[in-house]
Amino acid sequence: MSAESKPPASPRGPFEFDKSQIPGLADLMARLHFSTTDGRIWLDDQRMLLIHARSLGLLRREMIETLGFDVARGFLTRMGYHAGSYDARLARKVRLKNSLKTMFLVGPQLHCLEGVGLSELVRLEFDVEHGTHYGEFLWRTPVEDEEHIRYFAVGAEPACWMQIGYASGFATEFMGRPILYREVECQAMGHAACRIIGKTVEEWGDSAEEDLRFILPPTAPTHLPEVSRPQTAVVRAPEEAQDRSDQPIGISPNFNTVLTMVRRVAPTQATVLFLGESGVGKEVFARTLHRLSSRATKPFVALNCAAMPENLVESELFGVERGAYTGATQNRLGRFERANGGTLFLDEIGTLTSIAQGKLLRVLQEGELERLGDSQTRRVDVRVIAATNVDLRDEVRQGRFREDLFFRLNVFPIVIPPLRERHEDIPLLMDYFLRKFNAKHGRSVAGFTQRAVDAMLTYNWPGNIRELENVVERGMILAPEEGPIDTPQLFAGGERIGENLFIVDRKGKLVQRGAQDLTAEAKTPERPDLDRLSEQVLDLLANDRHEEKGTLDEIETLLLKRAVERANGNVAAAARLLGITRAQMVYRLKSRGLKHDCG
Repeated sequence: MSAESKPPASPRGPFEFDKSQIPGLADLMARLHFSTTDGRIWLDDQRMLLIHARSLGLLRREMIETLGFDVARGFLTRMGYHAGSYDARLARKVRLKNSLKTMFLVGPQLHCLEGVGLSELVRLEFDVEHGTHYGEFLWRTPVEDEEHIRYFAVGAEPACWMQIGYASGFATEFMGRPILYREVECQAMGHAACRIIGKTVEEWGDSAEEDLRFILPPTAPTHLPEVSRPQTAVVRAPEEAQDRSDQPIGISPNFNTVLTMVRRVAPTQATVLFLGESGVGKEVFARTLHRLSSRATKPFVALNCAAMPENLVESELFGVERGAYTGATQNRLGRFERANGGTLFLDEIGTLTSIAQGKLLRVLQEGELERLGDSQTRRVDVRVIAATNVDLRDEVRQGRFREDLFFRLNVFPIVIPPLRERHEDIPLLMDYFLRKFNAKHGRSVAGFTQRAVDAMLTYNWPGNIRELENVVERGMILAPEEGPIDTPQLFAGGERIGENLFIVDRKGKLVQRGAQDLTAEAKTPERPDLDRLSEQVLDLLANDRHEEKGTLDEIETLLLKRAVERANGNVAAAARLLGITRAQMVYRLKSRGLKHDCG
């Protein structure tokens, strides 16, 4: 093992532990279900798939031979990264009441349970609150190496691409900040076993760049946001901390899809329309599009149409000629002329007045404009990027937006998903904004508590990235110096969380936790009187004179129907409400002729 991969000579960390403390697999195996009624395999609420290892090996070989090693490695690494991220969420559900150390070991154990290979713990110590992490594992019988060696000779590069992506994705999701695992020994390199080591991106330093380029999508920044220790966060210059403030940050499939669309349209001169909720980062993606275009060296000019008074929108867009109105004492260029040769970004374009819409349409059609109060026509060469959070088609139907302008703008629409659909991006954004505000406010807040990480990852984020940014800044201000940010410090503005969290009830079953105000502690629900309930049911069945008398079968049918209704048609969720498996639920519904969605 190289010098850079040796573990730090530090005392035992707060979550370092020996192998005797490793829990068994029983709780994880109980989550695995094979449903022969609908041909599905479930690991908790995630559908799984059994495939032949040789088929995976053949696909891997064809990807390498067709696309090259680097491209194939990138695809498979990101595939593994997302799988690890999904399993980290499962870890919180399965071992919610266990210690963090046993919760983290869900990842290596699921690696074994899912057939990827045996993961043997060498050393693991981490501190979520202070953002420190060191993990070292040995992989035995890894499926990727077996299939790689089947088609390729032993070489000088590690080959467990999906597995290393899995480890990085799991640790990043779990820690709430970027963690990178690297393979320092590999069977595909002739070693007896594969050895992986995980640390924060900052601890890896420049040596991490080569590995990180396979985790991030091709058009993303060249490396993950660096994790700063408290002492370095304070001395970082604000300008440096905000260098990438206009670059999108993410790794999720939806994020990757948007970047791919941006990359495809950037080299063209097509008008682009960004659609999405407020706060999803439309201007950030617009600036990225400009940087990737042939106009990158020319101006990028932005105008928020909703922020301008109605009587000033036209003058801001098209300019003003001296004497056009009282107070116009000199000629002034509009945004179009200032952006000549470059890009004009029009945010909230749905708020434009009808007169401004007509003039904008002419510029888009003819490439020329007239300043306010002038009759001279001026030619402009501007690429327009527009954005809105409203349904422009509906605005057209309501007569508030010109149909011809809509079709001019809708040449290449790009829909940016809300943050709640980009779950894997949240840890990266948390880390980026923490570093940014540490530098801006001269603080040295260390990180987030595990409770805060869980809250951030399960909150619905109606305000999207803008809300996340505000929440992190608020938490950083309220947190103690060199201490972690806790949940009440983040959500001190009346936000409610908990809708997507699951807890283990007294029977050991997962139940969805009700929404609660973060300023108050969760209350333990009272246990229902099951004896009294059973007596009432028996009385109902035995009372021949009772109007609602029914049979046991009818009562069970009613319970099934009510469970499906409460779960909004989700059969798996309804099964969890009744404490049975999904397959049992489907069987009971079918046997009673009840309609349900097997999907």
